[in-house]
Amino acid sequence: MQDAVGDLNDLGATLVAITPQLPEKSRELIEKHNISFEMLSDKGNAYIEELGIKFELSPEVKKIYAGGGIDLLATNGDDSWTLPMPARLVVDTSGIVRAADIDPNYGQRPEPEKTIADVKALG
Repeated sequence: MQDAVGDLNDLGATLVAITPQLPEKSRELIEKHNISFEMLSDKGNAYIEELGIKFELSPEVKKIYAGGGIDLLATNGDDSWTLPMPARLVVDTSGIVRAADIDPNYGQRPEPEKTIADVKALG
């Protein structure tokens, strides 16, 4: 999405990511990948749960994470073993969701151009 920031800004839109990661972990990611949009911390996925897109990792996936050196507990600062489903929401200035792309399959994500088109459709 970083590549879409300029186009979204030109359209008067603001890109914001919501993540269960602790702010210091997000800062590491921001610095590593030169991210220029806001990353808001949603500890414990409280807001994500309100949106209905929170899920708990299965025991099998927990083992895969542990075997791959992914310390979700340290990254997110809690022991819930929950993550948000990958989602992109286009919200208008009134706070109404006008477009949503949500898929429980982590590998299925819309291209940034889809988000840009959704924002253009608001105009």
